[in-house]
Amino acid sequence: MMDPQVVLQEEETEGSWMLLSWLASSLMVFGGSLPYVPQYQEIQRSSNTEGFSTRVCLVLLIANILRIFFWIGKQFELTLLLQSVVMILTMFAMLHLCCGIQNSNRVSTKQHRLSDLDLHYFWKWNAFEDYLLFCFGLGVLCAVLTMLLLDSALFVEMLGSLAVLFEAMLGLPQLLQNFHNRSTKGMSVKMVLLWMAGDVFKTSYFVINQSPSQFWLCGSVQIFIDVAILLQVVSYNQDTRIKLG
Repeated sequence: MMDPQVVLQEEETEGSWMLLSWLASSLMVFGGSLPYVPQYQEIQRSSNTEGFSTRVCLVLLIANILRIFFWIGKQFELTLLLQSVVMILTMFAMLHLCCGIQNSNRVSTKQHRLSDLDLHYFWKWNAFEDYLLFCFGLGVLCAVLTMLLLDSALFVEMLGSLAVLFEAMLGLPQLLQNFHNRSTKGMSVKMVLLWMAGDVFKTSYFVINQSPSQFWLCGSVQIFIDVAILLQVVSYNQDTRIKLG
């Protein structure tokens, strides 16, 4: 018969591990959205969206829509599926704010709409509903293809690879916008620091939980881009100080 004290210690240890596992899962679900809180606040405060690339939202929406359909074909951790749902809602919140700010600051009466089919203004639409419609159309397309090709292992793996490829490019639109502006003004540095912290955490999580290799490769690329953006912050701030000096 086991010592009651030993049994109690084992139960406490098991309970502690369950709590840590629950906390880690919760951080995975909601942690990816946290970086956008300071950026959301920065846009609200300045009433200016020029420092933030809304194409970050485009990349994340495509990545997470694809990931949801990848889950249908290859069911990985439920935590990652929930993370995708939360991220999609977060990106819609960012786009809704940006549309409102841009419309209130707009001088021209010209409206750019999805229905215009003008590639020059792709993802530069004035109406939030156009972004919803685009994502709905993408979701329907993915649903049809998934139903037709669900038995194809190649198609399922391609979905996963495309999802992580897009997610790996998360910071690239912001990197390019900073380069185009020759400035990081209007971009929340806290957002990028939280990106990096989250990418390091989730990459470690993927490796520990032996998630599909696409996930940790994605995380590694994201960390590299995060570092590049932080170097831009340092570089452009130095340039500004030199000019002021």
